[in-house]
Amino acid sequence: MERSLLHREVLPFIVIFGVLMLATAISDALLHWFDMTWIGRWLGIPGTLLILISFLYSLRKRKIISFGKPKNMLTLHETLTLLGALMILVHAGIHIYTILPWLALLAMMINIISGMTGKYLLDRSRRFLADKQAYYQQQGMNHEEVERQLFWDATTFDLMKKWRVVHLPLSLAFAVLGIAHMLSIFLFWQWQ
Repeated sequence: MERSLLHREVLPFIVIFGVLMLATAISDALLHWFDMTWIGRWLGIPGTLLILISFLYSLRKRKIISFGKPKNMLTLHETLTLLGALMILVHAGIHIYTILPWLALLAMMINIISGMTGKYLLDRSRRFLADKQAYYQQQGMNHEEVERQLFWDATTFDLMKKWRVVHLPLSLAFAVLGIAHMLSIFLFWQWQ
């Protein structure tokens, strides 16, 4: 039996995002419980490094680097980004007292949601197009008829693949705000 769109696409999105938020709350609570909140203060560094390493996928996709299979690199990108985000969220906790860290955190969360939306939206659209193509072929249509029938869907899919036009500026906004946050930390650090 075919699962509904809600079960196939929306629930996994909500579950992954919910698990990220729950893991953040549990991690932060455990650090407070064991009086180890100082660890959270330093988790921003490895979290940021994991997110930076996750950009290897972007470099691979643009053929700047040649190692790694694109599908494996995408999985690595998604995993490292979520782990890095978890560390940054625990780092942030509820102890943010100025606007710049809040803006960086908000940009990161919007960027994560954007990436997850693109992933699920593109996967669903790709499957939809493949299913429709298979259906038309089963109906006995030749290649040209199938292409004619799929023209608008294929055009829509091509436009949807451009979701990165939104995702990349969000990534840039997160990077700029994150760097500004780090620079402000170094400027106002108590160096004694």
